[in-house]
Amino acid sequence: MERRLKVYVYQEGELPIVHDGPCKDIYSIEGRFIHEIEHGKNRFRTSDPKSAHVFFMPFSVTWMVRFFYRAREYDVSPLQEFVHDYVKLVSTKHPFWNRTQGADHFMLSCHDWAPAATKGNRFVYNTSIRVLCNANTSEGFSPQKDVSLPELHLYGGFVNPKLVSPPSTSPRPYLAFFAGGNHGHIRKALLAHWKGKDHDIKVYDYLTKGEEDYYDYMLRSKFCLCPSGYEVASPRIVEAIYAECVPVILSDHYVLPFSDVLRIESC
Repeated sequence: MERRLKVYVYQEGELPIVHDGPCKDIYSIEGRFIHEIEHGKNRFRTSDPKSAHVFFMPFSVTWMVRFFYRAREYDVSPLQEFVHDYVKLVSTKHPFWNRTQGADHFMLSCHDWAPAATKGNRFVYNTSIRVLCNANTSEGFSPQKDVSLPELHLYGGFVNPKLVSPPSTSPRPYLAFFAGGNHGHIRKALLAHWKGKDHDIKVYDYLTKGEEDYYDYMLRSKFCLCPSGYEVASPRIVEAIYAECVPVILSDHYVLPFSDVLRIESC
């Protein structure tokens, strides 16, 4: 009986689009996973593809956007072409993709456009395991095969020190808190209803100079509001948990991370 998952990482592809990813920004979990599975001291990677349970395609959608996308053109076809070409490469060179049409293969990305990029190959989109932060069922995310990944913003590569060790006896005078851009219909409604309306519910679009620090507000609030913006995922959920502030998730079509094992709705 197998006791440990074995992952084979394809060696095909060149830097920076493959075998690399962001490690110091809002999409950092994408690069961190790629670096950890390729270079970390993990027990899951195998060099023997015949013993592998799953196969990892280590391309970075975030780096595709950075190097292929032209600002304000809203054209994701270069991303889709890369995904198409990469699958063609590994499926031609190795027999493993063709055995299952990619059902035992996975990719991982935290970029908002990852679902659109995977449309470059219909089997990646419909059959392979897509590990995505943008786990939006209205954009094709399938809980039956795909995996929702928590989003984490690492400023400079690290969790903010205020969140690493929050004071256990910190007073929480505010009932709820949110600060963020007016992106999407949920935030628009939230800001219209609560911004500046209640002393106990601190809702802002952006904090201005002279206001309290963003994380100070989290640490002083009982509930942290986590509304979707243009896309469903937000690093606020993880940050709220770090701050020991109850995350209130306001979103449509969002499959929450670990929802297959955590009954979040019963909390």
